[in-house]
Amino acid sequence: MNFNLSNTLADWLTERTIPFKYLPGPPPCLWVSVNDWASVANLAKQEGLRLVAEWASQQNESFFIHSSYALPKQGYALVFARLDSGNESFPSLAPHYIAAVRMERAIHDLYQIVPEGHPDLRPWIKGESWPEQASPLRKDFSLKTIWAKQTGSYPFTGMKESVGHEIPVGPIHAGIIEPGHFRFCAVGETILTLEERLGYVHKGIEKHMESRDVDSAARLAGKISGDATVAHTWAFCMAAEQASETKVPLRADYIRAILCERERMANHIGDIGAMCNDVAWSFMQMQCQRLREDLARLHGNLFGHRLLMDCLVPGGVACDLDDEKKKLIREQTHAIGKEMSELFQIYEDHISTRERVIGSGSLATRDAQDLGVVGFIGRSCEQNLDARCDAAYSPYDRHLPHIKVCRGGDVSARLWIRFEEIQVSVGLITTLLEELPSGQILENLRTPADGRWGFAAVESWRGEIVTWLRFGPEGQINRCYVRDPSMVNWLGLELVVRDIPVPDFPLNNKSFNCSYSGHDL
Repeated sequence: MNFNLSNTLADWLTERTIPFKYLPGPPPCLWVSVNDWASVANLAKQEGLRLVAEWASQQNESFFIHSSYALPKQGYALVFARLDSGNESFPSLAPHYIAAVRMERAIHDLYQIVPEGHPDLRPWIKGESWPEQASPLRKDFSLKTIWAKQTGSYPFTGMKESVGHEIPVGPIHAGIIEPGHFRFCAVGETILTLEERLGYVHKGIEKHMESRDVDSAARLAGKISGDATVAHTWAFCMAAEQASETKVPLRADYIRAILCERERMANHIGDIGAMCNDVAWSFMQMQCQRLREDLARLHGNLFGHRLLMDCLVPGGVACDLDDEKKKLIREQTHAIGKEMSELFQIYEDHISTRERVIGSGSLATRDAQDLGVVGFIGRSCEQNLDARCDAAYSPYDRHLPHIKVCRGGDVSARLWIRFEEIQVSVGLITTLLEELPSGQILENLRTPADGRWGFAAVESWRGEIVTWLRFGPEGQINRCYVRDPSMVNWLGLELVVRDIPVPDFPLNNKSFNCSYSGHDL
């Protein structure tokens, strides 16, 4: 992975006389004083760096705060600070980065560490039934803990004036989707604000990771968000392989990418159909549902799972591609790409659908940058962000995808980006199959030394997934942090629905299609 930004950030800190220690990798990391934590963020903001993630960890009795920054084409930089003994607070990054607001609320919920200067410390991941002082990610909190259910309610901001009304939606929905609460403040049918309340499917994934061996943890990583099982498993495996300095066979890298691009195709196709269904165009919904089912059936036949779970393992992949499998994948990929191209032309000519999506739920380029949204959401707002290029991990360091970017940031742009990315994936899969190298598909993972860490970023179909691992004794997981793209993209949804009519919310919600499960770790 590309960590050139670490050297650049180190130079900037030196120029501004901010003291730090450079810890060589892989990956390298900058150790700063907790008193300089916000100063580093301020510098990063001034230099145009994007805050990728912020999280906490604990070793013995010491607490640490971590962050990652990124710059297109220059990769990633890691920064961390140790909290002073007896001190359980750190300077908030929220004044510098909007994306830090909810990341720090999650830190406060799970560790009871206080981000000083934070504007809103209402519970975020923590449910109303949790005891007030519950700190699940602290080392003295047992995974077997059972607590009595508490009673409570979430303090929504609500309407400040009597001219409008509040519309509660959820957390239980009419469809078979996961729970999440949406509280609209509206005047008539026009939405003024949307306030989200998530955390209903918190599963304790990060706690469950602790003390697991690498193989068991990798399988759990694939269940973080089932529609991105390949990407989540890949990010976990890359972080573990980096920490253990295990070199993955090139053939395995190619197969990983082929499966990830197939996963991208399947989800984009499904979303296109669902978005069209939300504007009552059932024809496109049926066609996309059929094509997505074709992809899933072939996956089940070739790899034993319709969603490709457990195909990636630490050190490589669990499934090889013989000539017959390559032929079937190539033929189906080409056929579906051709059909989606034809469906795009039909979509372009469907005036009533175009009228519904053009201009609905627009996200301005500057707002997208300030919020730090990623993936196709960011690329629909002229944000040229893609971990396949920015991190340059194998095999994309040999086969860079042609990133599609557009302007507008509305539902129409988010639809167009999906159509285009399907065709990019078709081209990548074709190239990767044609140039699939010979050799092994699995390398034995070395046991990482106690205290070693790894960091990986993988471009899932939703956007950049980030995984950070630190190992303990005997190669067991000491801490695993995962930042699904939905952690930042949910912020964008709240912004874009302002001033749209209430009936257009399902359309905009589907155009983002953020993951509840990936967010509620």
